[in-house]
Amino acid sequence: MISVLSGGVGAARLLRALSGEIAPGEINAIVNVGDDLVLHGLTICPDLDTITYTLAGLNNEVLGWGLNGESWRVMEELEALGGASWFRLGDRDLATHLYRSQRIIEGATKTDVTRELCERHGVGVRVLPATNDEIATVFKTEVGRLSFQDYFVRHHYDVKVESITIQGAATASVTKETLDALRNSARIVIAPSNPLISIDPILQLGEIKDILMERREDVIAVSPIINGAALKGPADRLMRDLGYDATCVGVADFYEGLIGSFVIDERDASSASAISSRGIDVHVTTTIMQDPLDAKRLAQAVLT
Repeated sequence: MISVLSGGVGAARLLRALSGEIAPGEINAIVNVGDDLVLHGLTICPDLDTITYTLAGLNNEVLGWGLNGESWRVMEELEALGGASWFRLGDRDLATHLYRSQRIIEGATKTDVTRELCERHGVGVRVLPATNDEIATVFKTEVGRLSFQDYFVRHHYDVKVESITIQGAATASVTKETLDALRNSARIVIAPSNPLISIDPILQLGEIKDILMERREDVIAVSPIINGAALKGPADRLMRDLGYDATCVGVADFYEGLIGSFVIDERDASSASAISSRGIDVHVTTTIMQDPLDAKRLAQAVLT
């Protein structure tokens, strides 16, 4: 059994590739909930939904989020009424958020609801919120304090960030399911997700970081930075803003003390010796998963 610390699209693609190499039931996805929000009275969990939709074969590959075959009548009507429509929710996607919100009102946890949604969509991977408690990624920026979705969607992550805080992480409890998964996994994988805003909210839940430190030799990470740039999202920009080296070496340094192995892309092969000098085993392969064969190569590298 393996566990994968997961953010959004990059993690979803890696989980899909891993599912082609080992039984999905042997994979736990430990998912970030720091970008969850309540909007229109609905509890929305972007990373949980991206991973669930992708593993179910329902994801919208064009947009990179949401469901395929979407329509937008509700958002169009809401915009016509003058309501908040900057955070786009498709009509099919809304059903997920309505269901989750109903179940939480009834007393279910995010873990419960995620399990129910995965069962309904035929997802074999065990998708687990890292915590059922509320945590929130907050940015101090040149235009003031911003919530995650304000920064990411409303401002298109085009503002300079001075610091990031994961509110509630210090007091949030890791779920029993997540702790059991990490303790019982033969290997722990850190997906090629944004280290600062997808993985760090998970690591700041103290018990998780402690487990990784104790099991460092069993932990392998995949770099989300290739040739000094992120394939998607603001990982490279955020690392520079916050004083990190926006390279695969910088990512390895961010995970110092937590990982025993690190997968980097072929275009960063020249950085392998610098990472090895930090006491980390380095594996060089393709880390871009747009082609199914390349995704398979990466999955095999992670598992070997």
